[in-house]
Amino acid sequence: MTGRLHAWLRQAHSDLAMAAYASQGGFHAQACYHCSQAAEKALKAMLLALDQEPERTHSIERLLSALEVLGLETVPLRQLPLKALQRMTTASRYPDGDEAPVDLFDARDGALALEVARAVVDFADRQLQVETLNRAADLEGGGERGRGGER
Repeated sequence: MTGRLHAWLRQAHSDLAMAAYASQGGFHAQACYHCSQAAEKALKAMLLALDQEPERTHSIERLLSALEVLGLETVPLRQLPLKALQRMTTASRYPDGDEAPVDLFDARDGALALEVARAVVDFADRQLQVETLNRAADLEGGGERGRGGER
């Protein structure tokens, strides 16, 4: 695993830990924000593993689509309520009119965000382990498995 890819994945795990900590303290808007960040960074790590420079975006949907274009099977992620997590990216940070994010998010929102973000980060961890094993096998075998190869 390259240093840069590893940095994105470590930060995804750190954001996820921060989200859990914030949620336990009753800071649900902040937990939701860090969950969306964890998912975003995990997806960017997967793009780097596929030798693709991640787009500078906060759109989970765009990052997921980029992974699909590269041939990654994302059905388990598509089954998650990613749109809810995506909406939390901005709504959890900035007041809208006279409503502060602290007034808009509750424990249920935080729990949902944590569940979805954990699933995305866990998916990335599993995919990156497979990618690492595939690359090691390619090096041992002297060949290179293309993007269309087994993952």
